[in-house]
Amino acid sequence: MAHPYHIFIWKKAPFLRLLIPVIVGVVLGFYCSPGIFLILLSGAFLFLLFILFSLMPEKIRYRFKTIQGVILFVFFIVFGSFITRQKDIRNHTEWYGNYNDTGSYIIATIQESPIEKAKSFKAVAIAGSVINKGVQRETKGKILLYFSKDSASEKLKYGDRVILSKPLNPIKNSGNPAAFDYARYCALHQLFHQAYLKENEWILLKGRKTGYWLSFIYGVREKGIAVIKKYLGDNSESSIAKALLIGYKVDLDKDLVQAYSNAGVVHLIAISGLHMGIIYVGLVWLLSFLPVIKKSRPLRIILTLVCLWFFALLTGASPSVLRAAVMFSFIVAGSAFGKRSSVYNSLAASAFLMICFNPFILWDVGFQLSYLAVLGIVIAQKPISNWLYFNNKIVTYFWQLAAVSMAAQLFTFPLCLYYFHQLPVLFIFANLISIPLATVALYGCLLLVLVSPINIAALYVGKAVFGVIWMLNQGVLFFDSIPFSVWKNVSISTVETFVLYGTLCSIVYFFLQKNKRAFKMSLVFSLVFLALKIDGSWKTHSQKKIIVYNIPTHKAIDFISRHYFQFVGDSMVMQDKLLHNYNVRPARIAFRLKENTLTSNNFYKRDDFYQFYQCKLLMIDTLVKYQSPESKIALDYIVLSKNARVKIEDLEKIFDCKKYIFDASNSLWKIGQWKKECEELHLQSHSVSEQGAFVINL
Repeated sequence: MAHPYHIFIWKKAPFLRLLIPVIVGVVLGFYCSPGIFLILLSGAFLFLLFILFSLMPEKIRYRFKTIQGVILFVFFIVFGSFITRQKDIRNHTEWYGNYNDTGSYIIATIQESPIEKAKSFKAVAIAGSVINKGVQRETKGKILLYFSKDSASEKLKYGDRVILSKPLNPIKNSGNPAAFDYARYCALHQLFHQAYLKENEWILLKGRKTGYWLSFIYGVREKGIAVIKKYLGDNSESSIAKALLIGYKVDLDKDLVQAYSNAGVVHLIAISGLHMGIIYVGLVWLLSFLPVIKKSRPLRIILTLVCLWFFALLTGASPSVLRAAVMFSFIVAGSAFGKRSSVYNSLAASAFLMICFNPFILWDVGFQLSYLAVLGIVIAQKPISNWLYFNNKIVTYFWQLAAVSMAAQLFTFPLCLYYFHQLPVLFIFANLISIPLATVALYGCLLLVLVSPINIAALYVGKAVFGVIWMLNQGVLFFDSIPFSVWKNVSISTVETFVLYGTLCSIVYFFLQKNKRAFKMSLVFSLVFLALKIDGSWKTHSQKKIIVYNIPTHKAIDFISRHYFQFVGDSMVMQDKLLHNYNVRPARIAFRLKENTLTSNNFYKRDDFYQFYQCKLLMIDTLVKYQSPESKIALDYIVLSKNARVKIEDLEKIFDCKKYIFDASNSLWKIGQWKKECEELHLQSHSVSEQGAFVINL
């Protein structure tokens, strides 16, 4: 009798039995943070249990073999918690944060080529030592540095050593509702502090501290950038070529990136499994023509792995590239065993290895999307391609391409809704055109680098690559221009995402195995998802709130009622796409807001005074003089903006205010003055710049 599909996979992919408990342990270690003593004690106890069980008679071990499996499962959960704790630099005695007090100096080494920003140069550095009270101590840990633009910072390179005289600041979030959790993102990359350095706040030390490996990687990367810039120029086609070839995204046009995202082909400009797949297919085709190599499977596999990792180095060996390289290395190595191998086991083994090396990669969006996309292709591509059959080879090729795209999208769309709040509607058609063009462009970029020593050959190859990428961009812009090409502003919670995946997996399992129980489970998950959406709609229908956003140097406030809102603040916040999309748009999506209009029944404005339902609020952003009334005017909140030239003690004589709010358009020194006055008068206050956005729920 044939095994059920899930049991078949479980038997063919033994690494799944290790991967699942390790993931559970990593999650527990991250969110629960158990102490090292508890972890080691639990591990030792489980190891002892396993040894005692192994010494029992074979008959007893066979009868209670499930117990042995449970012991191993729990042991690997403990192992996952252990590696999570050990990989967190804050748990090490050498972490710079343990010794970095006020008045300390830090000697740091630049660990990457600085990236040019609008007003600064950004770089990640290693805090190699801390000088505190004349004592220098060797330390470890990464810090994020921003150097103001000047003649000295422009010359900074990988390996330069600098001494910092400015205290480090903890990396904080804006606190804006539903906004990107930047502090958590940095923490997952082991970055906890940052500093913005002016010219007189750092000194370049003599001698550079470089490693051969990274020097080689950055050298290859700079060579690729120089070749593309030389033969393609300085334009959008050149920036796409650099993204395709080496994952270099610094000079990508933001509107063009958004167009790629809207068309559903943004994965083309992020080095991932797709690029490794293209390189792999090209290698298989090329090696099949070489007389000696095509007859030797081990030689073909070795050469394939060498070429894949060479491409990974050429792209700069970024985390996404290494992830794809490891994943495909396991797949290629697994193919050496023919029928005995399982792609599920190769995927599980590569994920297990990467999580053991860096458990925090589990929260990396690229990691999640990569494995889900490949899993979708493995599970669903063949069943989808079997829906239709064509005699024409060209039509069959494009149908297979569409099947791959649909299979990958099938398993990634819930996560895309959760992270990006949109879903490309025409992704199938966009991929049918974009993937072949991107494939040709990628092969062309590789050829361009190879023939770059021959100027005349590189000149013609560069023109051909430029033409292909131009067509790629025009195709993407065409799909982006179609009004209904993308389903935008989708709000989906974490719980809803898991329920949606439960529905998806049940439906896929039903179609693959015709399992009635799976169909019933899909109905249950669908009903739960519907109930969650109804609950969310009810909360939206009854919501009333005011949000004072944390946007540095800007005033931004939303009055929200049901699906409607009224914005008060700087027009730049609405006009600048980056400011709006990063700070304001996530909240409006999360709260399911639709129209920028409120009825006069619940929103009243007169000069600087606002009344929203029963909440009375006064906004002051200029020098204002009020006449003293016979009795104090009752207010719920006073919002101070733009370094208004007022004193709290003067306002306190006129208004009976429950709380003073200092928004992010104020300077920190001004906020400090106001906070001190509030403390002396025993008044409540909230600093948006320091404490995050202020949300008033009515």
